[in-house]
Amino acid sequence: MSETQAGTETKPEPRSGIKPVVFYGSAALTLVIAIWAIIAPTAAADTIGALVGWISEWFGWFYILLSTLILVFVIFVGASKFGRTRLGPEHSRPEFSTFAWASMLFAAGIGTDLMFFAVVEPVTQYLTPPRGEGGTLEAAEAANVWALFHYGINGWGMYALMGMALAYFAYRRNLPLAIRSALYPVFGKRIHGGVGTAVDLAAVLGTIFGVAASLGIGVVLLNYGLYFLFGIPEGTAAQIGLVAIAVIMATVSAVSGVDKGIRLLSELNVLLAIGLALYLLVVGDTVFLLNGLVENIGDFFSSFPGMTMQTFAFDRPVEWLNTWTLFFWAWWIAWASFVGLFLARISRGRTIREFVAGTLIIPFSYIVMWISIFGNSAVALIRNGNVEFGENTVANPAQGFYQLLAHYPAVGVVASIATFVGLLFYVTSADSAALVMANLTSHLPTVKSDGAPWVRIFWAVATGLLTIGMLIVGGVTALQYATIIMGLPFAFVLLLVMVGLLKALRWEALHAESHQRSVMASLSGRIATDGHPSDVPGWRHRLDRVLSFPDRERAEAFLSEVALPAAEEVAAYLQERGVDASATQDRDEDGTPFVQLVADLGEEHPFRYEVRPREVPMPVYGGRVVPKATDTYFQVEVHLREGGQDYDVMGYTRGQLTDDILDQYERHLAFVRMEQQVSSGPTSGR
Repeated sequence: MSETQAGTETKPEPRSGIKPVVFYGSAALTLVIAIWAIIAPTAAADTIGALVGWISEWFGWFYILLSTLILVFVIFVGASKFGRTRLGPEHSRPEFSTFAWASMLFAAGIGTDLMFFAVVEPVTQYLTPPRGEGGTLEAAEAANVWALFHYGINGWGMYALMGMALAYFAYRRNLPLAIRSALYPVFGKRIHGGVGTAVDLAAVLGTIFGVAASLGIGVVLLNYGLYFLFGIPEGTAAQIGLVAIAVIMATVSAVSGVDKGIRLLSELNVLLAIGLALYLLVVGDTVFLLNGLVENIGDFFSSFPGMTMQTFAFDRPVEWLNTWTLFFWAWWIAWASFVGLFLARISRGRTIREFVAGTLIIPFSYIVMWISIFGNSAVALIRNGNVEFGENTVANPAQGFYQLLAHYPAVGVVASIATFVGLLFYVTSADSAALVMANLTSHLPTVKSDGAPWVRIFWAVATGLLTIGMLIVGGVTALQYATIIMGLPFAFVLLLVMVGLLKALRWEALHAESHQRSVMASLSGRIATDGHPSDVPGWRHRLDRVLSFPDRERAEAFLSEVALPAAEEVAAYLQERGVDASATQDRDEDGTPFVQLVADLGEEHPFRYEVRPREVPMPVYGGRVVPKATDTYFQVEVHLREGGQDYDVMGYTRGQLTDDILDQYERHLAFVRMEQQVSSGPTSGR
């Protein structure tokens, strides 16, 4: 049992292997669609087009409203009293330093598709805006704002929602690091059955189509980059070769465990990407680009409230919506599980407020910088007379990025670096996606476990096959349309995730309030000896305990001689009163011993009281270290359902420990009563 299991919810025993229905169901559907697209591309294109038309008409408003609701919800949770809640047990602290964490968030905002859209979208919005005349000053000022809107804070709100929900339920409630866990407050134990299976299926299908869209865009961009540099022909053959490279690299990573090397290359890639943007800033019109950056930020925040709810109800540009807003919102939704898992894994121990602020501000800051530099450079090039560049970018989007670089010095070197950056982001995205989908379709024994290598390899191949199929059907447009379709089921899951997380955080608030209400009862309810004459400690015993620094052997002896008898005595009496209670002594996976008392009154949250030793540094008093042979000693700390309570009971007598158990039990009962009162609503007066 790990340290977070003090906060566990009721769940099945962990087991390894795949989730049969989720794995075989999602695999079969993915392969069927991929093969169908390859064999009958015309029929597939017609069907996809019809489905997108129907979804756009009937659910376009839903996608737009949902993205706004999620962003408002995430900001509300972060700014409210819930923001103090830690994504992990109360005693947990961040695994990574603030700088390292911020660096990883920063890197999460970078990808091959950002290189693609940072040029394509501003140019397209400038020449063919959704409303008004293209090529005007107004269109130029709005072009980058639309790009920032589609690639910005709404999407990161979706990522933040999934990240904090996954981290909260995995690290604080000790449920599996899976999408279904976020719905525990809504469906209870049914998440381990059909409901959970349906949620995981929606997550996997949304993820694989979202990843296929990113890989497809990367393939098209890199294919032209290789043509630009080396004359390698554009076309299906080269694109299949690029997909094969991604699959092979993901397979090598899964089999040989070279993930660390790929991560190091990714860190180098981040620096190269930043250098690429700074290069354009320095060798281009620096003053204009800095002015444009400031103006874009101001225009974005002043226009955002109207843009985020813009459905174009009176004059709908249907094709524009499908290509831009609806695609991006579906794309963000599809990637929410993927990025959410990453954010959860790097954010254990942080408060929700830190998490929300970091995920909404840090990656978006990079996106603003990149799109503003590349987008303004592209639009300025057109306004300075190079209309051919703009028309060619709209007609052949993959060429826009490289054609822009061609107008700067040392284009061969710069384009080579850009291609290397894009290729590595492309490969690492495929590798990471295979890992995430393997985890989503597998039973994982712990939150740090990963799916089996063969499952990762399968998903790498399946994603590659799907990407090829969609490219054959209709290139980037087909990938965009498929994402809109497959993102819809998971969009409804995100609604339920918000409900589940809000309910869970309300429980947190009730739990904290119940502790405050019961503190006076705890202080006044101290028992005396209760049949244990040795349990009448004097002041010397109290001072001895404070100045005692026990070793591991004494701490473990305390568990057997004091903690277990006290827990067994309380459990036995609770059983006499009809409560399902038990006291046990055991060791967790790393050999750490613990004593645990569990009492279940039939409510949603059973009472759990646990004591376990922890090695800590020897204290320093008045600048002097306590004289002792070692520089550490052992405390015995209390853990409850929500995690460690950060106080030491080593040296308590049996009666004192019984008092502490009863204090915590009374607080738990107060919490249950308050929760029932809130759930039942206001009662009529007597």
